Amino acid sequence: MRQLSPAGQQAVNDIAQRQGFSTNAVESMLESVINGNGSMAQFSHPEFGGGGQWMSGGMTMIGDMFNGYLKGRVDNLCSELARLISNQPDLLRSGSFQSQSQNGSTQYNGSNNSNGAGNGNSLFAPAPPDWWGPDLRFPNSTGGQNDMRYAYFAQARRLAIDVGGQVTVYDTLDHSIGGVSQQSGGYGPQFSSQYGYVNLSQLPVVSINGMAPMAPAPMLAPAPMQAPAFNSNNDSSYSNNTGNNSGSANAGDVFASIEKLASLQAKGILTSQEFATKKAELLSRL
Repeated sequence: MRQLSPAGQQAVNDIAQRQGFSTNAVESMLESVINGNGSMAQFSHPEFGGGGQWMSGGMTMIGDMFNGYLKGRVDNLCSELARLISNQPDLLRSGSFQSQSQNGSTQYNGSNNSNGAGNGNSLFAPAPPDWWGPDLRFPNSTGGQNDMRYAYFAQARRLAIDVGGQVTVYDTLDHSIGGVSQQSGGYGPQFSSQYGYVNLSQLPVVSINGMAPMAPAPMLAPAPMQAPAFNSNNDSSYSNNTGNNSGSANAGDVFASIEKLASLQAKGILTSQEFATKKAELLSRL
């Protein structure tokens, strides 16, 4: 249950005194009317005859079904509470809405604003920020164990996991997270979907502690290798290509060059004299 502001507590006390119920009962019914968006309520409290329902317009059902006097008092209480929250627009949701209870708390598929924070007449104190950040609302399921907690958001396709204070938000892609169990050996939770086990390492990371993850540095493509140029003319161009760094040439390079020269001679590109000259030059490097 949300925490009442001082103004909200005063309003509950006044209504409790006026309607003849305890403040605890009025707070319980206030939550039920808010859950029903101000037009209906499903409640369960001993002072209201147990479980029951109320709808604006006159339909009221209580567990003590033959107690017409109590039914009228419950109807008056619900009607007054509905008028009270009608002045709190942040408590009302437009369009269709739905509530569901998980882990002993009620979650709402609707507005989750600050309930009039900043308004001195607000019924409720501002809610503390959710640990998963302001960009996600209304988790379908939450849980935790040891120093880990998680929250799953089906509509947003997000899974938030807090481990030791580091909150990582994953994109669940087309996975529909349907369950979580303890991994063997105590290594944390194991999530499952319609495809089986969900490997978190394969899910894109949306944010870490509210910041987008750093993109890896792009890998540079290796420069293409170029064959050494060869000029058959008896000038210095070939000598420059083969003569540079002569001290670092090894025997394999020398013999490979001689084989290329022999091939050029066989094709008639080099004369016998040119071949002999270049061969002697290469051999002198050994």
